[in-house]
Amino acid sequence: MENYRPITKATADKFLQLLKTKGPQSAAMLAAALGITGEGARLQLLKLAEEGLVVSATSSRGVGRPVQIWDLTPLGHAHFPDTHVELTLQLIETIRRELGEAALEKVVAAREFQQQEKYINALTGISGLAERLAQFATIRSSEGYLAEWKEEEDGFVFIENHCPICCAATQCANICESELKTFRTIMGDEVDVKRVDHIIAGNRRCVYKITRVKELITTR
Repeated sequence: MENYRPITKATADKFLQLLKTKGPQSAAMLAAALGITGEGARLQLLKLAEEGLVVSATSSRGVGRPVQIWDLTPLGHAHFPDTHVELTLQLIETIRRELGEAALEKVVAAREFQQQEKYINALTGISGLAERLAQFATIRSSEGYLAEWKEEEDGFVFIENHCPICCAATQCANICESELKTFRTIMGDEVDVKRVDHIIAGNRRCVYKITRVKELITTR
């Protein structure tokens, strides 16, 4: 067994981010991704488990020994920023109580307009869809969404592994609808954008399916 080194914040962050972005993993999978031994990964995971950040469950996959799969606990998910949670929730509730639901809808619409303007300006001059998605992922990641994208046979998927406004979106469903509208606006009329996974609905992450309109017409 290799000598155990106390887990550092940097090491812990790498483990937690992999579990956040890639989902439940075995110690061997995490070890391979981080370039360390399986035993080293298991020791670090046990330390994170002691801190309440990860939890394991045994999974049987065909023949062979059962595999121990690790995942984030609610405390582990809370390790990632949820922007100004308490203040945001207070503001939402105050607007709703003092000014009414219509006023809250106007605030969400104003935020939507500001977001669209910001993204459109940032993507000006980038015409290719793949290039736009790449730049958009960089922007959203800088805002805390841990965004990534990939191309598939029938289009693209845009993935947000974390939602820094999740608590606010839980209290105000219009925020998620506004996010979807923003995605559709900045991607343009040549594509169809659908949200196929949704954190608020209980999924691990938000996933958007992006398909070119002409491809949709061809397959109908």
